[in-house]
Amino acid sequence: MRQTQAVPTVSVTAPRLRRPSLARREAGWGYLFVAPWIIGFLAFSAIPIAAVILFGFTEYSVLAPPKWTGLHNYVKIFTSDKLFWVSLGNTLFYVALAVPGQLLIGFGAALLLNQRVRGLTFWRAAFYVPVVVPYVVSSILFMWILEPQVGISKFVLDKVGLSSPQWFQSETWAKPGIVLLSLWYMGSYMLIFLAGLQGIPEHLYEAASLDGAGRLRQLWNITIPMLTPTILFNLVIGVINSFQVFTFAFIMTRGGPLNSTLFYVYYIYRRAFENFEMGYASALSTILFVVVLAITVVIFKWSNRWVYYESGDTAGEAR
Repeated sequence: MRQTQAVPTVSVTAPRLRRPSLARREAGWGYLFVAPWIIGFLAFSAIPIAAVILFGFTEYSVLAPPKWTGLHNYVKIFTSDKLFWVSLGNTLFYVALAVPGQLLIGFGAALLLNQRVRGLTFWRAAFYVPVVVPYVVSSILFMWILEPQVGISKFVLDKVGLSSPQWFQSETWAKPGIVLLSLWYMGSYMLIFLAGLQGIPEHLYEAASLDGAGRLRQLWNITIPMLTPTILFNLVIGVINSFQVFTFAFIMTRGGPLNSTLFYVYYIYRRAFENFEMGYASALSTILFVVVLAITVVIFKWSNRWVYYESGDTAGEAR
C-alpha cells in the first residue's frame, strides 16, 4: 500500500501592532496638555508680532488696505521725525531713574521686612498694596498730592521752608514727578527680593558672625552676592516694564508740557490711534522691540561678571 506523506502546515499569524513607547506616549500627552497655551501664544503673541513687523513696511490707515512702501517708514523715522528722538530720550531718562530707584527701594524694604518684628504680616501687606492699585487711580492721587498750590507736597515743603516745584506744569519737573510716582510700585520687586533673602542659608551668617563679621560686612559679602541672580531678574523685568511706560503720561500730562513726558509708547499710541498711521506705528513698535531686546542681551552679557550662584559658578558658566 502506498503511504501518503503528511504535508506540513505553516501557520500564518497577523503581525502584532507595535505599541508606542512610554516616552512617545508621555510626549503625546504633554503636547496635548500644552496645546491650549501653544494656540494662545500663536493667536495672541506670535501672529500679532509677525503682523506688526510686516505692517511696518506698509502705509496702513485701517480704513484702507495696506500699501507696501518698503523701508520708507524707517527712513522717515530716523531722518525727519524729531518726536521719535524726543520720545526715545524721555523714555531712556525714565528708565535710567525709575529702574535703579525701584530696585534700591525694593531691596531696602525687603531687608527691613525680613526681620523678626511684631506685625510683620501687616507691614509686608502695606508695602505691597500699592502694586494692586490701578495706574489710573494712582495717577489721579499723585496729581492731587503734587499739586503746586494746594497739594500735600506743598504743605510739607512749606513747613520746612522750601518752595514747591510746579511738577506736572513744569518742563523740568514733569518727568521726575512721574519717576517719583513709579517708585510707589516697588512692591513687586520687594516681594521677589524678600523671597531671595529667605532662600539664603542661615549657616552662612552664623559662620560670618563667628569670624567677627558685622552686619554691613555680612550684607556686602553674603547677602548681595547671594542675591545677584534675583537682582538680575528684577533688573531685566524692570527695564522691560519701564520701556512700556504709558498710563502715567496719558492720564497726568498728555505728553506735556512741551513734549517733556512724551514717552515712546505714548508716541506710538498717538501715531496709531490719533493719527491712524498704523504702518508708521508698527515700524516704531518694531524699533522698540529691537532696542529692548538689545539692552536685555547686553545686560545678560554683562551679568557674566557679577552674577554668582550658590555653586560658585558665574551666570555664563551656570547657563
